[in-house]
Amino acid sequence: MSRRNPKGRNINGIVLLDKDTGLSSNAALQKVKRLFFAKKAGHTGSLDPLASGILPICLGQATKVAQFLLDDDKRYFVRGQLGETTDTGDCEGEIIKTQKYKQLTQAEVRAAALSFLGDILQVPPMYSALKKDGQPLYKLARQGIEIERPARPVTIHNIEFISYEKGIITLDVSCSKGTYIRSLIQDIGDKLGCGAHVIELRRTGFAHINIGETIKFSELEALTTEDFQLLDAHIFPSENMLPNIKNICLDAQQTIDIKYGRTILSEYKGEQDMLKLFDPEQQFLGIGKLTPDGIIAPKRLFV
Repeated sequence: MSRRNPKGRNINGIVLLDKDTGLSSNAALQKVKRLFFAKKAGHTGSLDPLASGILPICLGQATKVAQFLLDDDKRYFVRGQLGETTDTGDCEGEIIKTQKYKQLTQAEVRAAALSFLGDILQVPPMYSALKKDGQPLYKLARQGIEIERPARPVTIHNIEFISYEKGIITLDVSCSKGTYIRSLIQDIGDKLGCGAHVIELRRTGFAHINIGETIKFSELEALTTEDFQLLDAHIFPSENMLPNIKNICLDAQQTIDIKYGRTILSEYKGEQDMLKLFDPEQQFLGIGKLTPDGIIAPKRLFV
């Protein structure tokens, strides 16, 4: 399809972008959308401008499965500066408190970091996209307004202590959805009695995806051609991004029914309540929700 079509291309799938630092998730999304000349696009799992790494960009109908990607675990490489607390929890904010840290030993810093392993309660930062009465918290924070945020349960699956040198702690963290690494670093600093903030953050894992499977925007730009073939080779099928949801194949009549939004009876016996639906030709139809009595209702369809 020509770029002259003002509506863009109807392309479906997911681009695994390695987002650069200094760019918001939305800005990265818009750049990819323009490059692929996509009619519709969205991202999942926002990254702060400071952060780099895996940012799945959903094109076309793939935006319908974005919510399912959000439920997956993440992995981060992070460096934190001890002794300084900032209003944003990272080096882009203003320093609001300075405390001594040079008396701390590596063993003490390591022990403090590893104490956050497992199920913990974490208070989200004010500079976040969480909303209060429809207003993002970061917008309130920019107005100097701070509200009480209830602690939320998250899970830190693993913390690899990489190093502690000259006040900088370096970690590799695997965690559940909803975990704020800025809050984790700040909490480690508070436990040590000196405060801390993030100075480098990189998402290296997202569900089953690792950083080696991603591509930078500059690399995508170099693949630009009139027919989009080289770019389109980097679009992954949506269904491949959901390995933890079981596949089931429908027969011809079930396919017709589900496409028209009707429920269907399934013989599937399993624990999952969400299923990936395929037609008899193995074309992905979307996501269905299974009830305990074996009825599948359409949840997010690509039709």
